[in-house]
Amino acid sequence: MSRKGLINLRSLPSLVTLGLFLLMFGAGSLSFPGFFSLQNFLNLFIDNAYLLVLAVGMTLVIVAGGIDLSVGSMLALSTMLSSFLLERAGWKPGQVIPTVLAVGLALGAFMGYMIHAFSLPPFIVTLAGLYLARGLCYVVSIDAIGIKNEFWQGMANARIPAEAANSVSPSVIIALAVVAAGGFILRSTKFGRTIYAIGGNEQSAVLMGLPVARTKVGIYAISGFCSALSGIVFSFYTLAGYALNGRGMEMDAIATVVIGGTLLTGGVGGVVGTVFGVLVYGTIQVLIMFQGTLNSWWTRIAIGFLVFLFCLLQRVFEAGRGKSGKDGSAGPASC
Repeated sequence: MSRKGLINLRSLPSLVTLGLFLLMFGAGSLSFPGFFSLQNFLNLFIDNAYLLVLAVGMTLVIVAGGIDLSVGSMLALSTMLSSFLLERAGWKPGQVIPTVLAVGLALGAFMGYMIHAFSLPPFIVTLAGLYLARGLCYVVSIDAIGIKNEFWQGMANARIPAEAANSVSPSVIIALAVVAAGGFILRSTKFGRTIYAIGGNEQSAVLMGLPVARTKVGIYAISGFCSALSGIVFSFYTLAGYALNGRGMEMDAIATVVIGGTLLTGGVGGVVGTVFGVLVYGTIQVLIMFQGTLNSWWTRIAIGFLVFLFCLLQRVFEAGRGKSGKDGSAGPASC
C-alpha cells in the first residue's frame, strides 16, 4: 500500500464518525421542526462540555495504548472537593480551582508511575483509582453539597454571544481550549510524538531512546488533570457536588473516543475525531428527546451498538495497516 493510501486509511475511522454525525443531524433536521438550528448545534457543546474535556484526556491515554477507568470517579471527587471547599471551608474560587486541579494531576501522575514502575496493567491500577476517588467522595460528605458561590453561579448562568441571538456557555470555551491544547500536544510536540510511538510499539519506543517512563506518567497526569477540570465544569452545570456524580462516565468517555476513531490498541487517533464522537453522543440524546416516546436509556443502547460497529471498523483498519507493514512501503501509524 502506498504512503498516500495509508494516510487515507488512517483517517477512515474519523471520516466515518464525521459522516455519521452529519447523517444523524440531517435526519433529525428532516424529522423534527426546530432541530436544524445553530443554537441546537451549539447546545450539543453546552450540554456535553464536561464530557468533551474528559474525553480529551482519555484520548491521550488510549492513543498510548492504555486505559483510565478512574475518570468518572475523579470527576465526582472534583465536584465534592469544589463544593466542600467553597461552601463549608469558606475558600475562594481562586484557591479552590488550583487545589482541585492539583489533586487530579497528582492522582493521575501516581497511577502513571505505578503502571510504568511496576509494569502493572492500566486496567487494574486505574480501577483501584476509581475506587479510591469514589471512596474519598464519601469521606468528604455523604450528602450532596449545593454551591451558592457567586462565581460558580455566574459561570452557570453566563452566556457568550455567538451569532445573532445564539450563545454558548463559558464551559464550552473551556472545553474548546482543552481540545486545542490536546491537539497541539499530540500533533506538534515531542511529547505527543512519543505518545504515538508508545501506542504503536512500546518496546520499539524504548529501544529508540524515547522518554517512555516520563511520558507515561505525564499521560495519566494529564488525564487526571482533565478529569478534575471536567468535574469543575460539571459543577458549573449542576451547581452541586455529589458522590454519585459521574457514575459510568468513564465508559461514556471511552465510547466517544472509540467512536471518534482512536484505536483501542493505540498508535492512531486524535482529539478532532473525539470531538465528533462527543457530538454523535449528544445528537443521539437530542434525537431521543425530540422523539419524545423513547426512554433515555436508548442512548446507551445506541452508543453500545456504535461501539460494536466501530470495533469492527478498527479490525478492518488494523488489517489494512498490517498489509502496509508487510509490503514495506509504509511504516507503522504515527502522528
